[in-house]
This record gives sequence, C-alpha cells and structure tokens, in this order.
Amino acid sequence: MKIRPGFVLELAVNFLLPWLAYRLALPRLGETGALIASAVPPLVWSVIELARFRRVDALSVMVVAGIVLSVAAMALGGSPRMLLLRESLVSGAIGVAFLLSMPMRRPLIFYLARATVAREMEGGATHFETLWRDRPGLATAMRMMTLVWGIGLTAETALRAWMALTWPIERFLVVSPFIGYGIYGCLALWTLWYRKTMHGRVETNERASGMAG
Repeated sequence: MKIRPGFVLELAVNFLLPWLAYRLALPRLGETGALIASAVPPLVWSVIELARFRRVDALSVMVVAGIVLSVAAMALGGSPRMLLLRESLVSGAIGVAFLLSMPMRRPLIFYLARATVAREMEGGATHFETLWRDRPGLATAMRMMTLVWGIGLTAETALRAWMALTWPIERFLVVSPFIGYGIYGCLALWTLWYRKTMHGRVETNERASGMAG
C-alpha cells in the first residue's frame, strides 16, 4: 500500500491540527475554549467532504454530534474533562444502540449494510432483502457483527473516558485519536476477515450441495 497525499492530509486534519489549535487557543480562551477550538479542523474537513461527495458519512455525523455535545456541555457548565468525552460519548451511544438492537428481528448493522448495498448497485436494497430472507447464515453473520461492533465501541468509550478523567489534557489530545482509530481499524479488519470467512463457507456449502445433487 502506498501512502497517498489524501491520507496524509486526513491524518494532519485529525491528529496534528486539533492539537495545534488547542495549543494556540489555550492562552487566550482557557481549557474549555481551547478544547472547542480543537474540534474546528475536523468539523471543517467534514463539511468539505460533504460538499465534495454530496452525502453525509459516518465521520461527518460523529464530528457534528461531538460539536453539539461540546456546546451543550459548555452551556450546562461542563468541565474541560467532560468536554473531552464528547466524541467518545457518541461512539459509546452507537455501541449501546448496536447491543440493544441484538434482540430485534433485524439488528442495526442490517440497515447499515442494506444502505451500502443500495448505493453500490441498482436495486441493491431489494437484493439484500432477498438474501436476508433466503440465507439464514446472513442473519447470523449480521448479528455477530452487531455484537462485536457494539462491544468494541462500548469498550472504546470506557477506555477513553478513563483516559479523559485521569490523564493530563494535552496527553489525551495526542494519544486519544490513535486509540480511537486503532480500535476502529481493528474492528474494520475483523469485519473484512469475518466477511471473507463467511463467504468462503457459503461457497463451500454451495459446492457441497451441487455435488450432492
């Protein structure tokens, strides 16, 4: 894999610029104002990405929700350390939503996967509904992915909450993004591996059924 300029720019926006904004704003705005300033670069980046691709993606929703939580926490007199939890609270809420959807007839990841397929192919939503109905293994896989992502996002929130409440603020701003992206990366890699494994099982079962027939 080659390092693309866009990837380097994304790292700078999400890692370097928030820290730099915090350092520059701290003397004039204090810790609370500096924390809010640190959220500006990723918010601007999300708006630019939204204008380029004409759709709202998960990153944009996470950042905007984080800013809303920051403003609400400030309006309610939230401490700087509580503001540090803004993004973690969003991912934690998503993780809990995943776990709560487990007993439902269709878990939350079903709707995310169906929306993805609908964007990628004509009639994708109908095709995915048919697969869900005709292949019980797909339902099992979706529930497993819902469970793993729910646990992963909830654990990420718990870890970052502990860091926010016990670490120095500057150290948290530097290390926390790596923790978050690391957990998201592990979850994404596991998802790719699990999807490939399930796909291989389906092909094996289909070949076995063909030979039996």
